[in-house]
Amino acid sequence: MKVLKKILLVIVVLVVILLIVAAFTKKRYAVEREIVINKPKQEVFDYVKLLKNQDNYSKWAMMDPAMKKTYTGTDGTVGFISAWDSDKKDVGKGEQEIKKITEGERLDFELRFIKPFEATEHAYMLTEEASPASTKVKWGFDGHMNYPMNLMLLCMDFEKMIGDDLQTGLNNLKSNLEK
Repeated sequence: MKVLKKILLVIVVLVVILLIVAAFTKKRYAVEREIVINKPKQEVFDYVKLLKNQDNYSKWAMMDPAMKKTYTGTDGTVGFISAWDSDKKDVGKGEQEIKKITEGERLDFELRFIKPFEATEHAYMLTEEASPASTKVKWGFDGHMNYPMNLMLLCMDFEKMIGDDLQTGLNNLKSNLEK
């Protein structure tokens, strides 16, 4: 019985330590990637502001070609919602909504994940003129993890995980637009 009490005490102490560490661990993370596309800025912006076009370059959209997709509103305008539902756990279910457009420069959208976990995150795409014939595109993601789940930020490399997926999407975007 003494051994069981000691084991239980060690477990309780470890849990308390982890909860204390979580209280002082950051809760937000941000990831951004960029690429230069050899096309004029307005042409690139007009393409990326249409969420349906993400099917042609986003790694996430390509992970399950059989996923169900629904759309609400007018693509390329504030309030447009693109929703997905997949049986694949890596894809899950959710939607994204265009929240703000700074014409020719920036698109802000909100990602609402439903399955396999619930979360609401912010993402954006920026276009900057690199030259009259080329455009720098930045794709970013701002995330948040509530206490005590924010402990995962200490052991999971979101910069690499999400960043690699963003870069794959940007590489696909470049390839598609430069054809």
